[in-house]
Amino acid sequence: MADSAIIRAQDLTRRFGSLTAVDRLNLEVAEGEIFGLVGPDGAGKTTTLRLMCGLLAPDQGHVLVAGRDVTRQTVEVKDHIGYMAQRFGLYPDLTVDENMYFYADLFGISKSEREALLPELLHMTRMDPFRKRQAGRLSGGMKQKLALMCTLLHKPRVLFLDEPTNGVDPVSRRDFWEILYRLVREGLTVFVTTAYLDEAERCDRVGLMYAGRMIRCDKPASFRVQTDNACYRVRCPDIRAAKAYLTTLDGVASVEPFGAILHLFLAPARTSPEKLAAALDTQGLGPAEFTATPPSLEDVFILLIRKASQEAA
Repeated sequence: MADSAIIRAQDLTRRFGSLTAVDRLNLEVAEGEIFGLVGPDGAGKTTTLRLMCGLLAPDQGHVLVAGRDVTRQTVEVKDHIGYMAQRFGLYPDLTVDENMYFYADLFGISKSEREALLPELLHMTRMDPFRKRQAGRLSGGMKQKLALMCTLLHKPRVLFLDEPTNGVDPVSRRDFWEILYRLVREGLTVFVTTAYLDEAERCDRVGLMYAGRMIRCDKPASFRVQTDNACYRVRCPDIRAAKAYLTTLDGVASVEPFGAILHLFLAPARTSPEKLAAALDTQGLGPAEFTATPPSLEDVFILLIRKASQEAA
């Protein structure tokens, strides 16, 4: 990947007082890739994104985007990137067209370029019928599409998106990702933070952050198969009490409620479903039924975060 990497971060570190928000991050993202960054609140996702865009200066390390150092060559980098924050700066009193004209002026886009590009963006996002509607009167999904169009006006090579579909309905989220796929087919690189694991599944690679550190980076499918623990569904009369007890037992790596059942990871060398079922019986928490199941991406992420938390403690 090194030869085709369009984003390179080396020992990237950022502190806020005694808090290390990003801790010695090393990462490469290939040109034309959709890279997803996930993790719990406070993991350092937004800070990482802002460092990569040059909006924050690192305390240590550096980032190269399209071959430019984002700290030393900020102006050159901005010509190659688009950044869409969680709260993009749309003007609610301006129409869709007026917002786009405003951002086109900010980017210094000529009138001829604007007249050629705007219809294309409007067609791609299916926003043609809403050109005269004020941004404040758009739905959440339409606002995100408008924000994306404004971000794409200067034709960036790399698109940084900070939880772009947060709070958007499922149909609009699907539409938004279809647009991203089209952009990637046309050569764009996308770096996105997301709180939705179904969106993480759509990425070429996913990085899982916790407490400022990248604890694992891989293809989504690889997360599910490369684990030393076995995953089971557990059915029992009282899942809340069973969860509290199972977490105290040796060999149980993670146990979390999943609807009316539990999802449990165990270390096969240290325990077994039979031992755990017997232990629940001794506490009056049986009968318990253990069924082996392929882990979901959510299962694996919770397991990895639990392990990272235990190691930190």
